[in-house]
Amino acid sequence: MVKESSSQDRNFDDLAKRFKKNIYGGLKGDIRLAVLERDFTDHIPVVPFGAEVRPWRVLDAGGGQGQFSLQMARAGHQVVICDISAEMLKLAEEQVAAAGVQANVQLIHCAIQDLPAQLAPHEQQFDVVICHAVMEWMQEPFTLLPHLLHHLKPAGYLSLTFYNLHSLIYKNLLRTNFKKIINQDFGGSKGSLTPINPLNPQTVMEWIDALPLVVLEQSGIRVFHDYIFNEEHRAREPEQLLQMELHFSRQEPYRSLGRYIHVLARCIND
Repeated sequence: MVKESSSQDRNFDDLAKRFKKNIYGGLKGDIRLAVLERDFTDHIPVVPFGAEVRPWRVLDAGGGQGQFSLQMARAGHQVVICDISAEMLKLAEEQVAAAGVQANVQLIHCAIQDLPAQLAPHEQQFDVVICHAVMEWMQEPFTLLPHLLHHLKPAGYLSLTFYNLHSLIYKNLLRTNFKKIINQDFGGSKGSLTPINPLNPQTVMEWIDALPLVVLEQSGIRVFHDYIFNEEHRAREPEQLLQMELHFSRQEPYRSLGRYIHVLARCIND
């Protein structure tokens, strides 16, 4: 996760454990990982390592606890996780040790914007750049993509997720919180897990289209789970719920109602 930098992007030192429990834990986390794994499997060729096949270099930018990228470390890839939150990196370090992948993971305590100063010139670019749930916590979210592109090799893959403004509006409509919508009061308050800058997917796609990137997939994450307000109903059939989330995550209009949007793209720079 991106934390406070010179531009005052959000720092999660105070919320690291809440994120681990409320965002990444339980069924919410299972849905998130299932959608990401499905999208990667469908579009990124997986080849066995051998004498002529090298592991990928993977950057998890603002990676926090590294839930998704550590799976790639377990598969033998070399992973760099950068984050400006020391508390989030402590949790990542625990996960790295528990998985026994210390040789495959480098943890760097810095903001994404400052990462070039932490890497040698020959280490600047990566085969895969992951940036999940970061953009919406930035004061100037439109500045993020050029930083990520700087670290992406030609033909490399970018995995981006961001908090969906449409989902937040719809949830407030269902709860009859009309005043928030009238006032366009969408940013979270201090201490809240609601981001400071929920994003319109159309705007983000326009930013992507302006760069040398080709979109391979766009999916919604939690396209209906968060609208089930009865917690007992939400937990009643978790396996079937997860399968329904996967089934509808790429179909409109459900995709556009996902709490998060996942975009998988490939760099077309020569």
